[in-house]
Amino acid sequence: MAFSQNTMTINGHAYAYRRSGGSGAPLLYLHGTDSLDHWPGFLDDLAKTYDVIAPDHPGFGGTATQDDLDEVSDLAYYYMSFLEELDLQGVHVVGHSLGGWIALEMAVRSAERIADLTLLSSAGINVKGHHKADIFMIDPDEQARLAYADAVLGEKAAEQANAEKYQDVAITDRIAAARFGWNPRFFNPRLERWLHRIKVPVLIVWGGGDRIFPPEHGPSLQKLIPGSELVMVPDCGHHPHIEKRAEVLSAMSSFMNR
Repeated sequence: MAFSQNTMTINGHAYAYRRSGGSGAPLLYLHGTDSLDHWPGFLDDLAKTYDVIAPDHPGFGGTATQDDLDEVSDLAYYYMSFLEELDLQGVHVVGHSLGGWIALEMAVRSAERIADLTLLSSAGINVKGHHKADIFMIDPDEQARLAYADAVLGEKAAEQANAEKYQDVAITDRIAAARFGWNPRFFNPRLERWLHRIKVPVLIVWGGGDRIFPPEHGPSLQKLIPGSELVMVPDCGHHPHIEKRAEVLSAMSSFMNR
């Protein structure tokens, strides 16, 4: 199903998002540190069943940087307003990496409009002794290689990162990612104490070979969210929904149908 380009105005600022317009339940996809210029094909699969809504975070893609949104907690409140503006209820929220962190910050504040959370290699917490890769200190092509367990896929991603048409996008994405995840690196030290407040079902998906956010983060996050489910995907890196698309879609379908 084709996605339409849309713009929403909240508090005087314009925000871009894409929507499939399907007849199923609403599904909000929150992207990671790569903008939607790097379109994850699994959204096309999800659009066959769900009404998929994929916004550009402020500073990424078609949404300009907003000076009054400079922390992930700000993004959480923004997306809560986003759901209100669209008058959506029973929303499946799917977040990858940075997007997973945003989803967590939303759910600890209010899950009134949320049906469930699916977290794909989510940022948000820190696990002592298992440090995240410092993506701000390595070249984009090296980051691309690290993001995949499959060396062939990693090399293809590195070639794309080096392609001239993507260089400006990579710079813009990195600046925006640094705005929200620079210090401390991709976690909120206060978030752990509030994760018990999440009252909706939570599925955590992690690549067993993730070299960006080590796989030990998956079980650690599960322990902090009562009743959450964990799926560890073997031979998979930081993009399980890309590298192991069929397996992740199957796990998500089983989880959301329940």
